[in-house]
Amino acid sequence: MKCDVYLSFDGNCEEAMAFYKDIFDGEYMMVMRYKDGPPEYSKPEIENKIMHVTMTFGNGCELKASDDYFMPINKGNNYHVSVAADDEEQGYAIFSGLMEGGEVAMPFEEVFWGGKFGSGTDKFGIQWMVSSPDESN
Repeated sequence: MKCDVYLSFDGNCEEAMAFYKDIFDGEYMMVMRYKDGPPEYSKPEIENKIMHVTMTFGNGCELKASDDYFMPINKGNNYHVSVAADDEEQGYAIFSGLMEGGEVAMPFEEVFWGGKFGSGTDKFGIQWMVSSPDESN
């Protein structure tokens, strides 16, 4: 069994995924635009928008996304994408990259449960939690 994160955007999916690709050193496994799908799903104004994209990174991680034009996007606070970095340096780099232009809720710093942790919302409205292991041992 596998569980992946699927993000929905309201027209800026390509920009967001390029941002994440750079931060996570990811690789696109699939990019499908609306014009590549059945005609009933595409209109001239959205034909070049993202119908589906899959990006892989790290050790088997996948991030999937699309521009969703068939139901309204309601940005909420009932989820976070959680990333467990291999070490503190990687965690800091990921957190700093994601928060560029975003809003930090909790800075990436030592936490009482061990290691480092930070959370915030990126410039696309996606909430992230980034953690790294305790390296003091």
